[in-house]
Amino acid sequence: MLRIGLTGGMGAGKSTVARILAERGAVLIDSDVLAREVVAPGTPGLAALVAAFGNEILAADGSLDRPALAARAFADDESRATLNSITHPLVGKRTGELIAAAPADAIIVQDIPLLVENGLAPLMNLVVIVDVAAATRIRRLVEFRGVEESDARARIAAQATDEQRRVVADVLLDNNGAAGEIDAAVHRLWEQRLVPFEQNKRTRTPAAASELRLVPADPEWAAQAQRLIARLWVACGAAASRIDHIGSTAVPGLDAKDVLDLQITVADLTAADGLRDALAEAGFPRKDDITQDNPKPTEADPAGVDRELWGKRLHGNADPGRRANVHVRVAGTPGQRFALDFRDWLRSDADARAEYLAVKREAEAKAAGLTGSAAADAYYGVKEPWFDAAYARLR
Repeated sequence: MLRIGLTGGMGAGKSTVARILAERGAVLIDSDVLAREVVAPGTPGLAALVAAFGNEILAADGSLDRPALAARAFADDESRATLNSITHPLVGKRTGELIAAAPADAIIVQDIPLLVENGLAPLMNLVVIVDVAAATRIRRLVEFRGVEESDARARIAAQATDEQRRVVADVLLDNNGAAGEIDAAVHRLWEQRLVPFEQNKRTRTPAAASELRLVPADPEWAAQAQRLIARLWVACGAAASRIDHIGSTAVPGLDAKDVLDLQITVADLTAADGLRDALAEAGFPRKDDITQDNPKPTEADPAGVDRELWGKRLHGNADPGRRANVHVRVAGTPGQRFALDFRDWLRSDADARAEYLAVKREAEAKAAGLTGSAAADAYYGVKEPWFDAAYARLR
């Protein structure tokens, strides 16, 4: 199943986006609803709150008096921590139950107001942020919810900033316009990205390869790579010693194919194979047809024929909206070192960048008009000989 994290500041319009996605077939898990459910009358959660904060937090009918609880729980950091220690595990447990009960092909949308604040983004396959200027959100809270302006400002100030949300956003939905303007964007998101992403992930199919065409350098590539790296760390755990952004998209200002390259460094290929399922569940299924880099002459293998020395495992992102290759290589092997050294060389040497860009332009021209393996053969037929020479120069 596919897990989507949905969040945004107060008054941003998350509920509108959540409603549309639910209407399209998503399984909606609303953290605010669960937070109320786990402290309903008769629940262990409510009993724990009473034990911590006293009977004064109860209304006359035995339900939770939320303003009374807020007055006590938000009085100081210790009280707030106590509240969170009671409610957060209960909400987490209930969330887990709902996810476990969802169909195998579900697209689960988790509406989490504090997704950014609680560091939950790496646990999601995709994070969707509803983006609205703070001034607009304040106006909406005052006009449509009857919130006092001072209270609205205080609540917004206590949340993550717009910049902090954008850092974790795989998808940024602009909801600054009039009511209904965002609807078409949500429908496109569902049809063009979420549905194919879920199918790719479930069938363990990397997103289709993009056209062998260079695009202007995108300053967002670095941030996009870091979001994927955060998810890869969750999937790999202690099996990885480092995870790096490599390749052309890791070199600021260098035009490249719009495909991120990432490298996971592991102790050996057995560890790499052991990550197969975890990476697939994280949304990065294995590409079984590629198990090595092209061998090059080394001191240990002057003829450049030792394929095992250049062994690796390759995974691809299942998300059609952010194509990426994940190379899993063994620490200290020529391929692992070359990926890092080549990136750093291009970052530091303007002449090398210009030379490599010229080679890529030539490869792009050779592949123009071709498709499938013919295009790939033409493209890499130009690049691989240059890589061989570059490897020798770097040595």
